[in-house]
Amino acid sequence: MSGAGAPETGVSVPGARIAVVASSWHAIVMDGLIAGAERTCAESGAVATVIRAAGSFELPIIAKACAGSGRFDAVVALGVIIRGGTPHFEYVCSAAASGLSQVALETMVPVGFGLLTCDTEAQALDRAGIDGSSEDKGAEATWAALSTLAALRALHAPASP
Repeated sequence: MSGAGAPETGVSVPGARIAVVASSWHAIVMDGLIAGAERTCAESGAVATVIRAAGSFELPIIAKACAGSGRFDAVVALGVIIRGGTPHFEYVCSAAASGLSQVALETMVPVGFGLLTCDTEAQALDRAGIDGSSEDKGAEATWAALSTLAALRALHAPASP
């Protein structure tokens, strides 16, 4: 959802309970992503609860616990992985992305994907939604989760006569 062609955002889901599951690495980037998620929840009428994970690899298990708890209507997973000189980047990115997708499909609870997978810290900062950033991936991932929640609610609403 970045750059040209991005959809108009904004959805109203008053009272929706959103778990914002956020990794702890790269504090400046994470603070920006969390702020974007919280702002988007507030704008849509949703209530955000931030839950910290040790790192991005741990996002899926905490997201699944939140999704299965009955306490949350949607989950937003936020993290950042910056490429280094070892294959660690590929393993963590793959495991986190697959795990988060699996959580959504198994629980039928929307999961917003706000995991930045960047080559450099500068790329992550540019997507963090902080002063000088060109993108706000925390807000975008939250909008995606809220939009999916609204669509699922509409699908499950009783049909009009």
